[in-house]
Amino acid sequence: MSPSNNAHGERLMVDAARAGDQGALSELYTLYFPRVYRYILARTGNSYDAEDLAEEVFMRVLEAIERFQWREAPFSAWLFRIAHNAVISQRRKDGARGRSSPLSEGLPLDGQGPEELVEMRLALLQGREAAEKLPEAQRRVIALRFGAGLSVAETARAMNKGEGNVKVIQHKAIAKLREIVRQRPVAHEEEKV
Repeated sequence: MSPSNNAHGERLMVDAARAGDQGALSELYTLYFPRVYRYILARTGNSYDAEDLAEEVFMRVLEAIERFQWREAPFSAWLFRIAHNAVISQRRKDGARGRSSPLSEGLPLDGQGPEELVEMRLALLQGREAAEKLPEAQRRVIALRFGAGLSVAETARAMNKGEGNVKVIQHKAIAKLREIVRQRPVAHEEEKV
Protein backbone atom coordinates (compact mmCIF):
# COMPACT_ATOMS: atom_id res chain seq x y z
CA MET A 1 0.00 0.00 0.00
CA SER A 2 1.29 3.40 -0.94
CA PRO A 3 0.56 5.94 1.79
CA SER A 4 -0.10 8.73 -0.68
CA ASN A 5 -2.58 6.64 -2.70
CA ASN A 6 -4.66 5.40 0.21
CA ALA A 7 -5.28 8.13 2.77
CA HIS A 8 -7.90 6.06 4.61
CA GLY A 9 -5.50 3.11 4.93
CA GLU A 10 -2.77 5.44 6.10
CA ARG A 11 -5.08 6.93 8.72
CA LEU A 12 -6.01 3.47 10.04
CA MET A 13 -2.35 2.48 10.18
CA VAL A 14 -1.30 5.68 11.97
CA ASP A 15 -4.17 5.41 14.45
CA ALA A 16 -3.19 1.80 15.20
CA ALA A 17 0.43 2.89 15.68
CA ARG A 18 -0.70 5.68 18.01
CA ALA A 19 -2.53 3.04 20.04
CA GLY A 20 0.70 1.06 20.39
CA ASP A 21 0.23 -1.55 17.63
CA GLN A 22 3.79 -2.72 16.87
CA GLY A 23 2.75 -4.17 13.50
CA ALA A 24 1.37 -0.80 12.41
CA LEU A 25 4.56 0.94 13.58
CA SER A 26 6.60 -1.56 11.61
CA GLU A 27 4.48 -1.02 8.50
CA LEU A 28 4.85 2.78 8.77
CA TYR A 29 8.60 2.31 9.04
CA THR A 30 8.66 0.02 6.00
CA LEU A 31 6.55 2.44 3.94
CA TYR A 32 8.28 5.66 4.88
CA PHE A 33 11.90 4.82 5.70
CA PRO A 34 13.09 4.72 2.06
CA ARG A 35 11.45 8.07 1.30
CA VAL A 36 12.82 9.72 4.44
CA TYR A 37 16.26 8.26 3.74
CA ARG A 38 16.26 9.61 0.15
CA TYR A 39 15.12 13.03 1.35
CA ILE A 40 17.91 13.19 3.93
CA LEU A 41 20.47 11.82 1.46
CA ALA A 42 19.52 14.55 -1.00
CA ARG A 43 20.07 17.12 1.76
CA THR A 44 23.31 15.71 3.23
CA GLY A 45 24.97 13.94 0.29
CA ASN A 46 26.32 11.29 2.63
CA SER A 47 24.72 7.83 2.85
CA TYR A 48 26.08 7.18 6.35
CA ASP A 49 24.70 10.42 7.75
CA ALA A 50 21.43 9.87 5.88
CA GLU A 51 21.00 6.42 7.36
CA ASP A 52 21.82 7.62 10.88
CA LEU A 53 19.50 10.61 10.60
CA ALA A 54 16.67 8.55 9.11
CA GLU A 55 16.92 6.16 12.05
CA GLU A 56 16.94 9.15 14.39
CA VAL A 57 13.82 10.51 12.69
CA PHE A 58 12.00 7.24 13.29
CA MET A 59 13.13 7.19 16.90
CA ARG A 60 11.60 10.66 17.29
CA VAL A 61 8.42 9.44 15.56
CA LEU A 62 8.25 6.48 17.92
CA GLU A 63 8.61 8.77 20.92
CA ALA A 64 6.04 11.29 19.67
CA ILE A 65 3.46 9.29 17.73
CA GLU A 66 1.07 9.10 20.68
CA ARG A 67 0.88 12.91 20.59
CA PHE A 68 0.37 13.11 16.82
CA GLN A 69 -2.95 14.75 15.96
CA TRP A 70 -4.77 14.69 12.65
CA ARG A 71 -5.13 18.09 11.08
CA GLU A 72 -5.52 19.12 7.47
CA ALA A 73 -2.04 17.81 6.66
CA PRO A 74 -1.36 14.07 6.37
CA PHE A 75 0.96 12.02 8.52
CA SER A 76 3.71 12.32 5.88
CA ALA A 77 3.80 16.11 6.31
CA TRP A 78 4.41 15.67 10.05
CA LEU A 79 7.06 13.02 9.35
CA PHE A 80 8.96 15.14 6.81
CA ARG A 81 8.92 18.14 9.14
CA ILE A 82 10.67 15.94 11.70
CA ALA A 83 13.16 14.87 9.01
CA HIS A 84 13.75 18.48 7.96
CA ASN A 85 14.38 19.52 11.56
CA ALA A 86 16.79 16.60 12.01
CA VAL A 87 18.79 17.72 8.97
CA ILE A 88 18.91 21.31 10.23
CA SER A 89 20.04 20.14 13.70
CA GLN A 90 22.74 17.96 12.14
CA ARG A 91 23.99 20.86 10.01
CA ARG A 92 24.23 23.06 13.08
CA LYS A 93 26.19 20.37 14.93
CA ASP A 94 28.46 19.82 11.93
CA GLY A 95 28.95 23.57 11.50
CA ALA A 96 30.03 23.88 15.11
CA ARG A 97 32.53 21.07 14.56
CA GLY A 98 33.64 22.31 11.14
CA ARG A 99 32.79 18.98 9.54
CA SER A 100 32.34 18.62 5.80
CA SER A 101 30.08 16.10 4.14
CA PRO A 102 31.89 13.90 1.60
CA LEU A 103 30.18 12.39 -1.45
CA SER A 104 28.59 9.07 -0.61
CA GLU A 105 30.51 5.94 -1.50
CA GLY A 106 27.29 3.95 -1.19
CA LEU A 107 26.04 4.44 -4.73
CA PRO A 108 24.42 1.42 -6.37
CA LEU A 109 26.53 -0.30 -9.00
CA ASP A 110 23.75 -1.94 -11.07
CA GLY A 111 26.32 -3.59 -13.31
CA GLN A 112 28.04 -0.35 -14.22
CA GLY A 113 31.68 -0.23 -15.13
CA PRO A 114 34.21 1.97 -13.33
CA GLU A 115 33.94 4.78 -15.89
CA GLU A 116 30.14 4.97 -15.60
CA LEU A 117 30.36 4.86 -11.83
CA VAL A 118 32.89 7.71 -11.76
CA GLU A 119 30.75 9.76 -14.16
CA MET A 120 27.67 9.14 -12.01
CA ARG A 121 29.51 10.18 -8.84
CA LEU A 122 30.80 13.32 -10.52
CA ALA A 123 27.30 14.17 -11.77
CA LEU A 124 25.88 13.65 -8.27
CA LEU A 125 28.57 15.83 -6.75
CA GLN A 126 27.99 18.56 -9.32
CA GLY A 127 24.23 18.35 -8.81
CA ARG A 128 24.59 18.57 -5.06
CA GLU A 129 27.03 21.50 -5.31
CA ALA A 130 24.63 23.28 -7.64
CA ALA A 131 21.68 22.63 -5.32
CA GLU A 132 23.64 24.09 -2.40
CA LYS A 133 23.63 27.43 -4.25
CA LEU A 134 19.82 27.52 -4.27
CA PRO A 135 17.79 29.39 -1.64
CA GLU A 136 16.59 27.19 1.24
CA ALA A 137 12.98 26.84 0.02
CA GLN A 138 14.15 25.76 -3.43
CA ARG A 139 16.64 23.25 -1.98
CA ARG A 140 13.90 21.82 0.21
CA VAL A 141 11.42 21.47 -2.65
CA ILE A 142 14.04 19.73 -4.82
CA ALA A 143 14.96 17.37 -1.95
CA LEU A 144 11.33 16.50 -1.18
CA ARG A 145 10.21 16.17 -4.80
CA PHE A 146 13.21 14.38 -6.28
CA GLY A 147 15.09 13.04 -3.27
CA ALA A 148 12.12 11.71 -1.30
CA GLY A 149 9.89 11.23 -4.33
CA LEU A 150 6.96 13.16 -2.89
CA SER A 151 4.18 14.50 -5.09
CA VAL A 152 3.55 18.23 -5.41
CA ALA A 153 0.62 17.89 -2.99
CA GLU A 154 2.69 15.97 -0.43
CA THR A 155 5.55 18.45 -0.74
CA ALA A 156 3.13 21.35 -0.24
CA ARG A 157 1.75 19.78 2.93
CA ALA A 158 5.22 18.95 4.25
CA MET A 159 6.31 22.55 3.72
CA ASN A 160 3.00 24.06 4.82
CA LYS A 161 2.63 25.83 1.46
CA GLY A 162 0.11 25.80 -1.36
CA GLU A 163 0.57 23.44 -4.30
CA GLY A 164 0.83 26.39 -6.71
CA ASN A 165 3.58 27.87 -4.56
CA VAL A 166 5.50 24.57 -4.60
CA LYS A 167 5.21 24.39 -8.40
CA VAL A 168 6.56 27.93 -8.73
CA ILE A 169 9.43 27.22 -6.32
CA GLN A 170 10.24 23.98 -8.17
CA HIS A 171 10.17 25.73 -11.55
CA LYS A 172 12.50 28.47 -10.29
CA ALA A 173 14.83 25.91 -8.70
CA ILE A 174 15.11 23.89 -11.89
CA ALA A 175 15.71 27.02 -13.96
CA LYS A 176 18.40 28.14 -11.51
CA LEU A 177 20.03 24.69 -11.54
CA ARG A 178 20.13 24.76 -15.37
CA GLU A 179 21.75 28.19 -15.23
CA ILE A 180 24.35 27.01 -12.70
CA VAL A 181 25.14 23.87 -14.71
CA ARG A 182 25.49 25.89 -17.96
CA GLN A 183 28.00 28.19 -16.26
CA ARG A 184 30.22 25.27 -15.23
CA PRO A 185 33.14 24.46 -17.52
CA VAL A 186 32.90 21.04 -19.14
CA ALA A 187 35.47 18.54 -17.79
CA HIS A 188 36.74 17.69 -21.31
CA GLU A 189 37.42 21.37 -22.03
CA GLU A 190 39.49 21.57 -18.84
CA GLU A 191 41.58 18.58 -19.96
CA LYS A 192 42.47 20.30 -23.27
CA VAL A 193 43.89 23.37 -21.51
